[in-house]
Amino acid sequence: MTNKVFFTLFIAGINLIYAQQQDLTKYVNPIIGTEKMGHTFPGATVPFGSVQLSPETDNVPYSINHKYNPKTYDYCSGYRYEDKTIIGFSHTHFNGVGHSDLGDFLIMPTVGQLQLNVGVVEDTKTGYRSHFSHENEQAEAGYYKVKLDDYNIVAEMTATIRVGFHQYTFPQSTNSHIIFDLNSNIYNYDDKNTWTYVKVINDTLVTGYRQTRGWARNRTVYFAMTFSKPFKNYGQKNEEQNLDYKGFWRKWNENENFPLIEGKKIKMYFDFDTSENEKIKIKFAISPVSQKNALQNLQTEIPDWNFEEVRKQAKENWNKELNRIQINASKNDKVNFYTAMYHTFINPTTYVDVNGEYKGLDQEVHQANGFVNYTTFSLWDTYRALHPFFNLIQPTRNNDIVKSMMKHYEQNPIKMLPIWSHYANENWCMSGYHSVSVLADAIVKGVYTGDANQALEACIVTSNKRDYEGIGEYIEKGYIAAENNSTSVSNTLEYAFDDWSIAQIAKKLNKMDVYKEYMKRSENWKNNYDISIGFMRPKLANGTFKKEFDVLDTHGQGFIEGNSWNYSFFVPHNPNELINVMGGEKKFGAKLDELFSMHLPDEYFENTEDITREGILGGYVHGNEPAHHVAYLYNWVNQPWKTQEKIRMILEMQYKPTPDGLGGNDDTGQMSAWYIFSALGFYPVQQGSDSYAIGSPLVDNAVINLENGKHFIIDVENQSKKNIYIQKIELNGKVYDFYNLKHQDIINGGKIKFYMGSKPKK
Repeated sequence: MTNKVFFTLFIAGINLIYAQQQDLTKYVNPIIGTEKMGHTFPGATVPFGSVQLSPETDNVPYSINHKYNPKTYDYCSGYRYEDKTIIGFSHTHFNGVGHSDLGDFLIMPTVGQLQLNVGVVEDTKTGYRSHFSHENEQAEAGYYKVKLDDYNIVAEMTATIRVGFHQYTFPQSTNSHIIFDLNSNIYNYDDKNTWTYVKVINDTLVTGYRQTRGWARNRTVYFAMTFSKPFKNYGQKNEEQNLDYKGFWRKWNENENFPLIEGKKIKMYFDFDTSENEKIKIKFAISPVSQKNALQNLQTEIPDWNFEEVRKQAKENWNKELNRIQINASKNDKVNFYTAMYHTFINPTTYVDVNGEYKGLDQEVHQANGFVNYTTFSLWDTYRALHPFFNLIQPTRNNDIVKSMMKHYEQNPIKMLPIWSHYANENWCMSGYHSVSVLADAIVKGVYTGDANQALEACIVTSNKRDYEGIGEYIEKGYIAAENNSTSVSNTLEYAFDDWSIAQIAKKLNKMDVYKEYMKRSENWKNNYDISIGFMRPKLANGTFKKEFDVLDTHGQGFIEGNSWNYSFFVPHNPNELINVMGGEKKFGAKLDELFSMHLPDEYFENTEDITREGILGGYVHGNEPAHHVAYLYNWVNQPWKTQEKIRMILEMQYKPTPDGLGGNDDTGQMSAWYIFSALGFYPVQQGSDSYAIGSPLVDNAVINLENGKHFIIDVENQSKKNIYIQKIELNGKVYDFYNLKHQDIINGGKIKFYMGSKPKK
């Protein structure tokens, strides 16, 4: 038997072993989050679902006396593990963000005296909040359950893409209530709700919408809610005060059993009689377009009242996605790995109704023809690893995501690709125009099926928007003056990388004039490199470097979410030239060593909301994204064993199967995507290229089940906590002497084998 035939039979045998779907949801822990623990939600959602139905443990105002309230940061996702009370269950949440919005349509079951205010933690009897215990809490992929101790009510929830399904088991009572708080928001303040409309159609069906002005300044969400049991009474409380004009609605008693409710601060209630252990179920659908569409979403996705069947289907949906990669590893590593996959498949979120309609940035209704429209693009974070991860194992979905970005551009009156967008709004958060990197990665890897020439044109127009955050000055001077922008250095570095991304699209399309122009622009990072100190440094308009400068400080030094020590390595598109200007391989390697071994005094991060000591290794900050590629740069100075050492250290120290298991915000999946790539043994240092840098695999073995029907196998010989160094690599049975892996080698299917040892192979 020839080696080729044997290898073919071996692959066939592996494929048969992994053809059967496994229950991988048992390794998912939705409660794993950051050390802040207000940045993840443990509730019910399906992969990329519009609905994220989850408990909220408090409602902290964004500001107090018109000043920012730091505690609001702890509730970016609504749920905080340390809290002892729950205030209700709302239908929209972000996963692991550092700023926030959403928290739409809060529902809370209660018994006894009707309360329409949330109350205070110190005395839950002052409102509708309830104590709960983690001992009576169950969080799974697609399902959440908790006992509300104050009311002896068991709350359960599951979901489809557009519908949240509640099931509440009540005690016997003639005073059972469902509170429907339309005023509650995440990152809440008095004027966030601009309008609320509710229509009570009959004693089981309610529809309406809510408009908010927050991170997304013009957001409308429509809903349809139906009860499994008719309510006997209903009513509302409008907390608006001192209205100058009320018209002639005074002729009606709008507070009780009145079917048309409008205002800015609406709270409703629905009353029931319940027998012991009686279950009241609620189906709650949302839509970006209309009440009619919300009702159609509801009727289409959950036509009956079989809660367990919907829960089962949600679990099957998660297993389908989780089985795209199957690994063998220790139990803790499996929990970390599949929890990371769970996190990466929450966002972006579906933003289109079952009939294909969605709302665009022009606030018009559009039809999604031939693609699924998505929203929630945290691109400063996710261009680095999440979208390359999708290009590998979710190419069809990422193709739709890129098409959604192109529609964003077409419908945007400002004519820019997305920066940070959600719910038909652009909120302009963070720096760079990194959607161009996402487009480049998809085009270079052959994932995007749209018009690549139009995509290139959108990238060029976006990159030349001169009145946006210093782009005009960047084009004219090659850098942004420190006097004109507080994040001048990081903006310049990120624009340079984005320009390189545009050049890669142009090269793919053989538009060499564009390629040359943007490759030249991509060298602008050099303008902020101060060779006299060996660091990136703010430059003044007169061409001199800013004198007052601290390479360790994150604030006021020209960088966003990072200091010069981390950002000075941010030239992922041209590491070789960065190494050259820093003095060559030996000096560059020594500088990397110092980054990972130095001590960063507390004073340099004590005022940073999203970083604590746990998120820092030496001076390397893993809890924020700008340095996520840095550990892999040892490969470029012929010290790959140091990459292997650092990667395994980060994997072990920054990711744990505990409630505070992440060393920083997950940022809609970026931290988790880094983990998945690195645990498999490779990482996309240069998004927009066709190769990955090799690190040190954490898994014992893995199979990537590709959409094209092929399988890429990762086998690790002599895997252990001590054996972190690669001794030899084989690709498809042949010795592989490189520390990069081609995208096409993975997509073609095959096998890579790592032989590990306890000593570096230099």
